[in-house]
Amino acid sequence: MAKVAVHNMNGQQVGEIELNDAVFGIEVNEAVMHSAVVQYLANNRQGTQSAKTRGEVRGGGRKPWRQKGTGRARQGSIRSPQWIGGGVVFAPKPRDYSFKLNKKVKRLALKSALSSRVELGKIIVLDDLKLDQAKTKEFKKILDQLNLDKALIVLNEKDDNVMLSARNLPNVKTSLVNTINVYDILKYDTFVVTKDAVAVIEEVYA
Repeated sequence: MAKVAVHNMNGQQVGEIELNDAVFGIEVNEAVMHSAVVQYLANNRQGTQSAKTRGEVRGGGRKPWRQKGTGRARQGSIRSPQWIGGGVVFAPKPRDYSFKLNKKVKRLALKSALSSRVELGKIIVLDDLKLDQAKTKEFKKILDQLNLDKALIVLNEKDDNVMLSARNLPNVKTSLVNTINVYDILKYDTFVVTKDAVAVIEEVYA
């Protein structure tokens, strides 16, 4: 089992924790992580884009000039795609981009992402993370003491003070154990997690 240092909010090491190899020590599978990221981004697409085809654009019911004898190219409608104000060829229409992944694939992708953070030394375990009030300045101090810039903070339970304090920091995202995903784990440089959250992750995914 991999051993990782446990820090307090002042950045001081206060102990060590053994991580379960079944969750944090598996062989990283890049293919399933890619599938999970593609699915996450696809499922977040609104799919509301829309443009009008030649049949939906207003006007153009009459043939603009006769077929032969004018010296000009034949035209059937002033709303054909080649005309200014005409319809769009293969116009995009509202659609659902989401698709499903098998549960086993999603679990493997998440465990691969967590293992990659451990492998690269990009994981920090905190003994606790509490704030007396929602104060971005105080939260930024904690990040500076831990030498963090772009980080995903994972909590076991919802803490409004922590979440509100981190909300205005552009390179920081807070998440609960039950909402973590492969995309966020890979997007942020450092995976910061509390000891309580580690226990829950191991219990769910081991």
